[in-house]
Amino acid sequence: MKNKLIWVFLFLPALSIAKPPEHESPAISKIIYGSCIHQYKEQPIWSPINAEQPDLFVFLGDNVYGDTESMEQLAAKYERLGEHEGLQLLQATTPIAAIWDDHDYGANDAGKDFPFKEESRKIMLDFFEEPMDSERRTRDSGIYTSYYFGEGDKRVQLILMDLRWNRTQPQDQNWYEYLWSLVNSKGPYLATTGPDATILGDKQWLWLEDELKKPATIRIMASSLQVIPESSGWEAWAVFPDERKKLFNLLKGAEQKAVFLISGDTHWAEFSKLKRGDFELLELTSSGLTEEWELVSPNEHRVGGYYNKANFGIIEINWETSELKLSINDVNGQEQLSQKIVF
Repeated sequence: MKNKLIWVFLFLPALSIAKPPEHESPAISKIIYGSCIHQYKEQPIWSPINAEQPDLFVFLGDNVYGDTESMEQLAAKYERLGEHEGLQLLQATTPIAAIWDDHDYGANDAGKDFPFKEESRKIMLDFFEEPMDSERRTRDSGIYTSYYFGEGDKRVQLILMDLRWNRTQPQDQNWYEYLWSLVNSKGPYLATTGPDATILGDKQWLWLEDELKKPATIRIMASSLQVIPESSGWEAWAVFPDERKKLFNLLKGAEQKAVFLISGDTHWAEFSKLKRGDFELLELTSSGLTEEWELVSPNEHRVGGYYNKANFGIIEINWETSELKLSINDVNGQEQLSQKIVF
């Protein structure tokens, strides 16, 4: 779709380098995340992010705007991103987890047929200092992964899904239908179904089913694309309605006190809520760290308004009151949108 985000790992002289999170890590209470950051633009948003002193930062994709089949150019764009001092400070003080979307994967809306995905994977994982023995480096079905923080009643699971490696090509609208859809701020794709239509691929689905059987008090499902909003024609889970329904059914059947979604990609921020019977699911979209979009698409599941200037998402866990606060803050650190979940 449009454009997105990334982080850095250059050295600050007076600071040691924070390591990426272990897959089993201490309890946490504050997570910040974002998406869609352009390496050649000013990045003042790192100042309020660093001021929050999060326990973890999550990059949700479009971590650079690569858009190239030249792996030398892609590596140079990551290097340019790494020159931003605010990102250097974040990387030096805060554990970072990352997943990709299309522009850092290599091409706009690219999926399983992108010819340089192996090379792109190495560049990205090297940049984010993924351990050399990590399964993410060699798995033949993508760079998806999960992390656990805390134990017992304070156990948080963060699941990072890979929506690129296995994704089949969605069905395009006719050109005249697409031109008309632009009037309504919609994109080029039709709902795509059939036995071969997939976002995650068979192996990642099996992995995800196993992950959702593991114990957790809070599950955070991280998707580079929006999940709950109905199809706007842009890339989203709704373009693959069978995959979307399957994900909802899995989440409904999992055992946890709280589960919610975080997503990026859109270049605006909003909350979306799905309610089906006694199943309720909230999604917080945060995008972008630098990228903005004026023509916000309609969303019948939107809760409250939207914010379409540079922003980042905050997840705050109050273990004493069993309450989650999810919020969107702007480039000055001011809160623009928020919702709460009691668990």
